[in-house]
Amino acid sequence: MVKAMPGADDDSSSIAMTTLTTSNNILLSKEAIFIIIVMLLLIIFLILIACKYKPWRFFYSHPVSSNSVFRNKNTIKGEDIERPLISDDLHLVESQSHEYSRGYAHDAGGHQNQGAYGSPWTQGLVHKQRLTSINPQLTHTDSFVLDVCDSSEDISVGQTLKRPLVFKQLAEEQKHIRPEDVKYRPNLAIQNEKFGDFAPKDTKDQRSILMLEVISGPCQGLQHSMQSTDTSRLPLTLGRVTPSDILVMDSEVSGKHAMINWNINKLRWELVDMGSLNGTLVNSNAVHNPHTGSRQWGDPIELANGDIITLGTTSRIFVHIRSQNDQVPFGIGIASDAMAVRRGGKKLPMEDVCYYHWPLPGTDKFGLFGICDGHGGADAAASVSKIMPQMVASILSDSYRRERVLSQSDASDVLKEAFSQTEASIDHHYEGCTATVLLVWADGDGNFYAQCANVGDSACVVNIDGKQTKMTEDHRITSHSERLRIQATGEPLKDGETRLCGLNLARMLGDKFLKQQDVRFSSEPYISQVVYIHQASKGFALLASDGFWDVVNVKKAIQLVQQAKERISTEEEISAEKIANSLLSEARTLRTKDNTSIIFLDFDNSHRILSCKLDS
Repeated sequence: MVKAMPGADDDSSSIAMTTLTTSNNILLSKEAIFIIIVMLLLIIFLILIACKYKPWRFFYSHPVSSNSVFRNKNTIKGEDIERPLISDDLHLVESQSHEYSRGYAHDAGGHQNQGAYGSPWTQGLVHKQRLTSINPQLTHTDSFVLDVCDSSEDISVGQTLKRPLVFKQLAEEQKHIRPEDVKYRPNLAIQNEKFGDFAPKDTKDQRSILMLEVISGPCQGLQHSMQSTDTSRLPLTLGRVTPSDILVMDSEVSGKHAMINWNINKLRWELVDMGSLNGTLVNSNAVHNPHTGSRQWGDPIELANGDIITLGTTSRIFVHIRSQNDQVPFGIGIASDAMAVRRGGKKLPMEDVCYYHWPLPGTDKFGLFGICDGHGGADAAASVSKIMPQMVASILSDSYRRERVLSQSDASDVLKEAFSQTEASIDHHYEGCTATVLLVWADGDGNFYAQCANVGDSACVVNIDGKQTKMTEDHRITSHSERLRIQATGEPLKDGETRLCGLNLARMLGDKFLKQQDVRFSSEPYISQVVYIHQASKGFALLASDGFWDVVNVKKAIQLVQQAKERISTEEEISAEKIANSLLSEARTLRTKDNTSIIFLDFDNSHRILSCKLDS
């Protein structure tokens, strides 16, 4: 009989306990791993939910003004995307403050258009992009998106592409920019202290027309106009989804991005950011809520003629504001296009600006029409197009100077001084522009006088009763007259030399650095002779940038105008607009490779607006 060894039972029990403990540990380890995996999955799920709905935005609490139509009392919520872009309590706020009007009375504006857009412009800036085509059945209630936009993309507010935060440095900047608070800064296109001279003086019947044009971004060329008297359709909303009045299909633009309204008490247009993700700038100054990511509405800011609104970083909108009471006493048409280097190619950068003012503030008998073609950017052109009318109006506000022009029928001194003052007022060292301006004034009996001044290669031609008059001089290096002027400086050009410091122009406004380096550059304008336009005369004036004149000579241009008049029904202003667009189409057909802007003035007696006869 085998006897058990001493301690054998103890060893067996110990081994059994060890095995049991190990098994329990393995089971516990598996449970722990399972729990950890579940927790990780839960955390990942919560992160995904947070990224989609951004719940932290509801914890921001910032004071909001209670007496402003534009300020939202709550943060913007995702479910609001399909709702109207008007605050639910807007009517209550308005009834308390009566500060704003919710409506519009829309006569001719309130729609996005092409050709007929320029005809009612009597004061303002016009960048040269134009829509290529539009449904003629479009009404003022319609909205549309340009073909250049990728409408196939199904984008929602949640898919707004947030760009890198660049607004931190602007957080401490002013929320309100008022003309009385700041002086003119040309790079930001802000009105200077003379802005008040361009504000309407009569406050009894203030009717204003707001015109917006997208000058850069995916929807470049999109246009919209609205009248302050259109009390059924205010405020005007800008965003990437319907029911926005202006649809800007840019991935950086929020579904409900910004709003524009007419302040009936202060008689001015005002813009407010609607808590956009990527912010809103006016003349490069932030107007959105400075607390990044708060999605709270910004404060209302006044809009002025010539301001540039930037939604996100790429979509820029040019602001045109004019008084509804001002009407040009002859036909006028404006057409422009950035053009492309090749057919179907990408549009060129927009550097042309065309503008006109009738009448000039404080001078009921004078009007100014001009085109600026920028190089190195559009900032210099935008600055000149704002300052030049101010300078001319300031000079003519002197009764002695004004009466001298009327009595002598010559404004040479006025134009020369205006160019000099404009050059002194801008501060563009590395950008410049051509400048061609046509000053037109009335004698009180239905007759007109016209005189032109220019630097650069944008040209103007006047044809009265079949007599053709070239009103400008070509200031390219290859021009014979310009080479003679340069030779007179004592530093003549070499044979075959066609550029100075890389430019083909010798006269321009701006480019201060180049003018410091080479004395052959000049801002001295060429002044034309005065053209008399009798009330019974038939004729026209044509201003265009070099994109037009590169493919159409003066003789051909006059023929095109005559042909257009023969085939287009002669209606007031509409005829002039159609002629301008036909000239633009011809330049496009001839494959011009530069920005093209056209201003067409029709002095035919049948197109005169007799009710606007000016009193002396």
